[in-house]
Amino acid sequence: MKRLGKILLTLLLLLLLVAVLLYVLLQTQWGAGWISRTISQRTDYQLAFSKLEHNFSDPSLLTLDNVSFGRKTQPATLVAKRVDLGLRLAQFTHPGHFSSIRLEKGTLNVWRNAAPLPLEADRLQLSEMAVDLPDGELPVKAARVVGGITPWKPRAVNMPGSNARFQISAASLNIDGIPAKNVLLQGSVNQQQWVISNFGADLALGSITGRAQRDATGRWDVANLRLNNIRLQSSQSLSRFMEPLLSLPPIHFERIDVTDARLEGNDWAITDLDLALKNITLRDGDWESRDGSLSMNANTFVNGSFELNDPIVNMTFSPEGVALTQLSSRWANGLIRTAGTWQRSDKKLTLDQLAIAGLEYTLPQNWRDLWMAPLPAWLSGIEVKRFEANRNLIIDINPDFPFQMTSLEGSGSDLLLARDRQWGIWSGKLNVNAAGATFNRVDIRHPSLALTADDNRIAVTEMSAFVKSGMVESLATLSQQPQRAFSLTLNGRQVPANLLHEWGWPDVDLQGDGDMQLKIEGRLAAGTPLKPTVNGTLSATVNDKTVQQRMQSGQVTAAQ
Repeated sequence: MKRLGKILLTLLLLLLLVAVLLYVLLQTQWGAGWISRTISQRTDYQLAFSKLEHNFSDPSLLTLDNVSFGRKTQPATLVAKRVDLGLRLAQFTHPGHFSSIRLEKGTLNVWRNAAPLPLEADRLQLSEMAVDLPDGELPVKAARVVGGITPWKPRAVNMPGSNARFQISAASLNIDGIPAKNVLLQGSVNQQQWVISNFGADLALGSITGRAQRDATGRWDVANLRLNNIRLQSSQSLSRFMEPLLSLPPIHFERIDVTDARLEGNDWAITDLDLALKNITLRDGDWESRDGSLSMNANTFVNGSFELNDPIVNMTFSPEGVALTQLSSRWANGLIRTAGTWQRSDKKLTLDQLAIAGLEYTLPQNWRDLWMAPLPAWLSGIEVKRFEANRNLIIDINPDFPFQMTSLEGSGSDLLLARDRQWGIWSGKLNVNAAGATFNRVDIRHPSLALTADDNRIAVTEMSAFVKSGMVESLATLSQQPQRAFSLTLNGRQVPANLLHEWGWPDVDLQGDGDMQLKIEGRLAAGTPLKPTVNGTLSATVNDKTVQQRMQSGQVTAAQ
């Protein structure tokens, strides 16, 4: 019996020695390589680490140094300088589930549709980690991430798991090219429902805070979002800068507050912006709202050559459309003020009143092209119930036909200025006059015009002006049909005989001032030149000499 006891004791000592030897070997570089090769050869995953550490003072903790882990067909999901694995009694039955996992000083790459890692933990901790989500709805890169997820059971489309709480901070965060610093994120996830109970960050020299939640269908509900003292610069145009808002998943904003923001991009800028937006939903590139509102003011708004100073906008939203309760701004050294409604059903903007005063405005070189271009799809028509203009200066420097009108005033009622997305004067009444004007280097005084428009035609019922010591008066009609047929009668008394030359009519073989009568017809169809369509006659008399000219298809064919 003593001999058998000695043999069993010897075997136990040998087994203990082997166990100790294996324990020591596994914590060497050779042991780390052997474990890495074994897992990499026998599973779909690639594992590499330089050293395994274990200390009996903390027997439930394993430490791996310089770890790289991920699927063989993809870049490494995890690269970390140190990984701490907290062991538990059930480790033998559930080897991939740990009491805790701590990742330190590395990178965690998360692909949206990638298979989840075969790891779980009651608690995942991150310390000085970088997190990269390159293919999400918005690409995200975070650096020096510290935080935890409890519990952590990752799923294919849900890295934190289907039921977890999280609290994470990051020294820096970049979302689709927008950088932020000192980020804090707290919340929870339950199946596909997310709750962001607290979010804060330093963004573009300012700060952003908010709360939000997402339901199982992917719809976000932002309870509040505050941006303070933002100073954001972008290389994108304004339309490109706004594109991400149109591509977001359905999102409802209960309230957005922007205070003292300055935004600048490629050929656009907004300074000292204050904004409050309530109860609006963005969905599929469109918006929805019940009892929503927008209040906004800024110091300047610039988009290309268009600049507004001290703009103020107040509007309310409803399922029917938008009620514009106030829009006022200083523009081109003057003031513009209006209010009205936009109806979703017919996409028509109706302005109850439009007042323009004190402008000093030079028309853009391509203003004729802009006049002919169709309006955007969301705006089919524009109607102005009451129009007023006072003390305006309008200049066109186009060398083909420059003009200028000083102290331009006007009034109008029920003016339909756009129909079927096309600019025009489709109905209503308009009266305008100016103290002086110049049309292609011809000076005139006190020009005045009155017109009425309906579905069939525009009728100019009065058009007059003083030229030097004489006066011209005119009547005209313009068809609203696509051919735009027009007729014009002009009578001049004691005006220069060649007054019409600078306006396109051939020279008249007369000198001095006299009387004239012009009658012409033509077409102003879009995309076609005017002159070849003009037919008419001119009779001019100076003293006792009279000259008559006849024009056909833009050419003078008879004269005497």
